[in-house]
Amino acid sequence: MATIEPAKIPFGKPEYTVDDLLEFPDDGNRYELFNGSLLVSPAPTPPHQRIIYRLQRILDDAMPSELEPLSTINLLVTDKNFYIPDLVVVPEDSVESVGLMFSPRHILLAVEVGSPSTTWQDKSLKTIAYASAGIPHYWRIDPNEGPALYVYELKGENYDPPTVYKAGTVATLTTPFPVSFDPAELRVRR
Repeated sequence: MATIEPAKIPFGKPEYTVDDLLEFPDDGNRYELFNGSLLVSPAPTPPHQRIIYRLQRILDDAMPSELEPLSTINLLVTDKNFYIPDLVVVPEDSVESVGLMFSPRHILLAVEVGSPSTTWQDKSLKTIAYASAGIPHYWRIDPNEGPALYVYELKGENYDPPTVYKAGTVATLTTPFPVSFDPAELRVRR
C-alpha cells in the first residue's frame, strides 16, 4: 500500500510571503495569505465546483469577446497578500501575457462561493482585501441561502453594501457587463 509523506509546511511562522507559498507542496489545499497570515482551505467540494462551473458558463455566454472568465487563478496583491478566487473575469489579452500570477489591475470581477470552511473569510476578509486591492466588482455566493448572490461595487476605497439576489429572483446586472440570471440556476443538475 502506498503512503503519502506528510507535507513539510513551516507552520507557526510570524509572517508568510508568497515566496514561502511557492515552497509548499501541491497537496490539493488552497494556501492564501492575508497580511502575512496563512489561510488554508480544502479543495472545493463537488457542489461548490458545480456552482463555479454554472456561473462561469453564464458569464462566458454574456460577456463581450474581449473578456474571459477563469477559475482558481493566483492573485498577487503584495508579497504578503495572495488569494485564489473561485472565479474571476479578466481581459482576454491578459491570459496570454500573465505568467503564474495575476495582479489586481487585471481583475474586473472576483467571485467567491461560500463553503463551511470559508464563509467568514468570504463575508468579511475577502470583502476588505478585494476592496483594498481596487477590484471593482466582487460577488459572493452563499449556497446555503438557496443560493443567494451578493453583489458588491467599489466606491472609492470600499465596497458599497451588497445588493442581494435570492434564489427565485432574477439578478439583472449591468456591470462589469450586462448579464441576467436567477441564482437558483447555479445549483441545477444537468
